Amino acid sequence: MSKEIIEPKITLVGAGPGDPDLITIKGINAISEADVILYDALVNPELLKYAPIRSKKIYVGKREGQHTFTQQQINTLLVDYAITHGHVVRLKGGDPFVFGRGSEELEYAELFNIETAIVPGISSSIGVPGLQRIPVTHRGITESFWVLTGTNSEGKLPVDFHLAAQSGATIVVLMGLNKLKEIAAVFQKYDRGATPVAVIQDGSLPTENIAVGSIDTIEEAVRIEGIRSPAIIVIGEVVRKNPQAAFALSYEKELLHDTTHSSQ
Repeated sequence: MSKEIIEPKITLVGAGPGDPDLITIKGINAISEADVILYDALVNPELLKYAPIRSKKIYVGKREGQHTFTQQQINTLLVDYAITHGHVVRLKGGDPFVFGRGSEELEYAELFNIETAIVPGISSSIGVPGLQRIPVTHRGITESFWVLTGTNSEGKLPVDFHLAAQSGATIVVLMGLNKLKEIAAVFQKYDRGATPVAVIQDGSLPTENIAVGSIDTIEEAVRIEGIRSPAIIVIGEVVRKNPQAAFALSYEKELLHDTTHSSQ
């Protein structure tokens, strides 16, 4: 009896922002052909129903302060399973190349001459604001947008925030909820305390929740709404396109106007 020939392959698949319907058809096809799936914390488990029953499903998620595996261990698992089992799908939330460390995993796999493929996903940086009717660009309001992580490799706020805060661009912050106070302080430094902000938790899911306000008031709004991670932060005038934000910011402006006049 001949031995089965194993053809190692690793496919990076972007699962989108959370709603399982937002994955691409190509992503579903890859999952359906997988021998092994390594999936992240932000991947909706419903997507695993597309995988063959015989396939291995391994959770390798990372959350703040809780890492099931280190990145190097994940790299090693990808290669080991590809060599021993065949087609490995690395299933990541959002898009694999937007703070997903996808390129690091590909580079490691290619050291072993393993075939690799990429299936892009909808990044939460664009998809989640869009679902809340917040465009990251809008003619006459902003012509560009930044996507920043709230925490760099040293655990600090990236220095690019100072450049972003001085621009007219929309700023989208991923993994930054615990740095909201620091982020607000950067914008306040450049006299942008009135800039609209939205913080969106569980974007695209039934549990989605949003807090809106200005740089000066967003911390309190987040506290009142009970917003928790995972959440993204959207900063800029485009936030006013969200109906809830438009109302809240209008009320906030009137309240500030009344307070100013009553103190004179």
